[in-house]
Amino acid sequence: MGKKTKKVLKYLMDNPGTKTSTVAAATGVSKRLVRYAKESMRGIGDSAKILFLDIETSPCEVYVWGLYKQQIPIGNLIKDWSLLSYAAMWLGDDEIISERVTTTEAHDRTDYNMLLGLWTLLNTADIVVAHNGVRFDVRKINARFVEFGIIPPAPYQVVDTLKVVQRNFYFTSHKLEHVAKILDTEIKDKTTFDLWKRCVTGDESALIEMEKYNRQDVVVLKEVYLAIRPWIKSHANLGLYTDHSEPVCANCGSAKLIQEDKLYITPANKYVTYRCEDCGAISRSRYSSLTKEDRKNLIISVAR
Repeated sequence: MGKKTKKVLKYLMDNPGTKTSTVAAATGVSKRLVRYAKESMRGIGDSAKILFLDIETSPCEVYVWGLYKQQIPIGNLIKDWSLLSYAAMWLGDDEIISERVTTTEAHDRTDYNMLLGLWTLLNTADIVVAHNGVRFDVRKINARFVEFGIIPPAPYQVVDTLKVVQRNFYFTSHKLEHVAKILDTEIKDKTTFDLWKRCVTGDESALIEMEKYNRQDVVVLKEVYLAIRPWIKSHANLGLYTDHSEPVCANCGSAKLIQEDKLYITPANKYVTYRCEDCGAISRSRYSSLTKEDRKNLIISVAR
């Protein structure tokens, strides 16, 4: 994302609802660029925009008395963490979008200039896919946004591949690297903590290597997601983002559905199920297959 676009986004965040001509005059850019920035903030299209996202952060620097079971007071913090880079991809697009901090920004732990591009991606996305995204990536990003006074992006749903793996499979490790190896997808690049140490000193070659590592991670994430997608229960319903006049798969949006003989049974109802021929996921109808009389006569056990 260019400096002019970032400048316009910053102005729009600080002055929401301002007319295009006013923004263009105040920022010294064309009205076309302002309109582009507004579309980036709003998000367009009638199909789900699925964003694969991964971030890399710098470690904290602290004073400690030892290496075992340390309880570190906040006063011992020398330098707090910050973002080093991010990488993202849209489903259906092979382009990898990424940014990294400069050498000075890495040393000083200042990542503001990178946040507006990241904000635009999140603001446009309907669904964000990340490994450990709920506990780590999203909360870390939000922390940087609020610290710099950046307004929240438009709502998006999160598919956390770590949670999916932990819920459905008992692998020896649920780390992305191991899961990718098990599923025989793209493999993560190898690195050590030394790379992070070099980055926080402002080593340009280390920051370039970190961005490359980050970019490969998001490719791995995309392939792992596609491999486990049929197993994702309560996936964000892609049927809500399509204009199909026929039922579509909730997980992938395909209209190639086959009705299964087996019903989906809840404590109080029965539903017809469908198998997606494209991704293999199981979906169910929203409407009961029981008659009104059947439902009237049905009783269920007590909850507790």
